[in-house]
Amino acid sequence: MLQSSHPSEAISRLKRSIEDHLIGRSPLVERMMIALLTGGHVLVEGVPGLAKTRSIRLLAAGLEASFARVQCTPDLMPSDLTGTPVFRPDSGTFEFVEGPIFHNLVLVDEINRAPPKVQSALLEGMAEGQVTSGGETYALPDPFLVMATQNPIEQEGTFPLPEAQRDRFQFHVLVDQPDVQEERQILDLVDAEGSATPQNDAPFALGDLAAARDLVRQVHASPALKDYIVRLVTATREADRCPEVQYAVSPRGSIALLAGARARAWLDGRDYAGPDDVATLASDALAHRMILTWRAEADGQTSRDLIARLLETVEPL
Repeated sequence: MLQSSHPSEAISRLKRSIEDHLIGRSPLVERMMIALLTGGHVLVEGVPGLAKTRSIRLLAAGLEASFARVQCTPDLMPSDLTGTPVFRPDSGTFEFVEGPIFHNLVLVDEINRAPPKVQSALLEGMAEGQVTSGGETYALPDPFLVMATQNPIEQEGTFPLPEAQRDRFQFHVLVDQPDVQEERQILDLVDAEGSATPQNDAPFALGDLAAARDLVRQVHASPALKDYIVRLVTATREADRCPEVQYAVSPRGSIALLAGARARAWLDGRDYAGPDDVATLASDALAHRMILTWRAEADGQTSRDLIARLLETVEPL
């Protein structure tokens, strides 16, 4: 087991502080913590009113880092996200004014309402850690994380995310409606909080985050576990096993799943990752990276159903 250390205690406090102000969202909180520890990005999908934006704001409140929120609309311009050169009459020169993407944590609300040019600008930031404006390239801060939300039921005025954009998200988390007990607890939580925004008195420092990321990279992943991940991912490319798949998971899915398994193990206090870590994260890490055939979609099949089936047939060594 890992020895108790300041980074692990700090991340545990952060995780508890978020869960204390959310009801029934432990899987989402876990994925956000994993993304924070591995430098990944998270896409959260669910109908309005399920605390998607709230969960990300709680994460921002618990971090000693800069935060910005971008509300996507069809008329949003790339410069509204990245910034733009501004002419300064006093000096007679152009000065680049940074946009909201130049923060450590960026909440992109209703990302599928952003037009393709804005999504392309966001993709460069997510993939390369930089943005290009006016022929100049500017580095984004480190760490840099994008937490995006998406509404699955309102499609008018939206732009489907391109495959390359979806592939850059480490996790695609689906948020479901709460059950009866959880909904009752939500009412109690709202009554207790009133109109005050929850604050974190001991925010997680970026120095602790760098140390925590180093520890996560040291978590042991056995050759057998890596083989398990590879067999699970490459199974999506086998036509006889997965005829429903038109475009299978790329190696980026294997990389994301291995990094996530290490971080999940570290959060659990273990210095080794196991098959349970892989199986728990597989759907959120892989399903959004594949495209099914039109026939499979017409039959009502989903990529998450396929991943669940593969988890039953592809066994760890």
